[in-house]
Amino acid sequence: MDDTGAGPVLILGGRSEIGIELARLLAPGATVVLAARRADQLDDEVAAVKAAGATAVHTAEFDADDLASHGPLIAQIVADHGPIGTAVLAFGILGDQARAEVDAEHAVAIVHTDFVAQVSMLTHLATAMRAAGHGQLVVFSSIAGARVRRANYVYGSAKAGLDGFANGLADALHGTGVHLLLARPGFVIGRMTQGMAPAPLSITPERVATATARALAKKKRTVWVPWALGPVAFVFRLLPQFVWRRMPR
Repeated sequence: MDDTGAGPVLILGGRSEIGIELARLLAPGATVVLAARRADQLDDEVAAVKAAGATAVHTAEFDADDLASHGPLIAQIVADHGPIGTAVLAFGILGDQARAEVDAEHAVAIVHTDFVAQVSMLTHLATAMRAAGHGQLVVFSSIAGARVRRANYVYGSAKAGLDGFANGLADALHGTGVHLLLARPGFVIGRMTQGMAPAPLSITPERVATATARALAKKKRTVWVPWALGPVAFVFRLLPQFVWRRMPR
């Protein structure tokens, strides 16, 4: 059974390049809800998803860092559009590693958005989907979380925590009718990484979305994007610490 047709597709992070590309792939025949800050300024994103074949595209105001708003947002979407079929958590920040090493407030802000807010939203979504007896969750971890590097340890640690939480949640959801896909992309060339030198095995938002949609259709639990990152991550874990601490971002 393809749960993408069982209810609306919710994109949390309605301006995310990966989120919009994935929304376009899931759009044909579906109702899509794009949730983001300044939701009244999503005209281009709405038009792109409509052009991809969505039957209807709605917007919702969403501030990931406002944890108290998560539960009411999910309840309102369910009330307006019915039980959610697929929810994509496409929000997050990269932050500034150098600043985070000396600015505790900035370090906490990165972890709050990339881990704490994700845990909150996933818990609300999982509860709603369990009650409905179906649904799909898409969570974006990262190669940065496979083994945390000195060069980006604040962002990497948040992704490592999210990866662990999502794996545990996937086990907790087993047998409930709710499926969780954990996507682990490498360096994504896009707005978030603008000005940074691409890392080996770099990818585009389009490639991440395509691989994620394919894995979702096959009910996979995890997907590395590109696939070669899986073996690379395994090798990473074997490197001695004196080598690992010198690894670049």
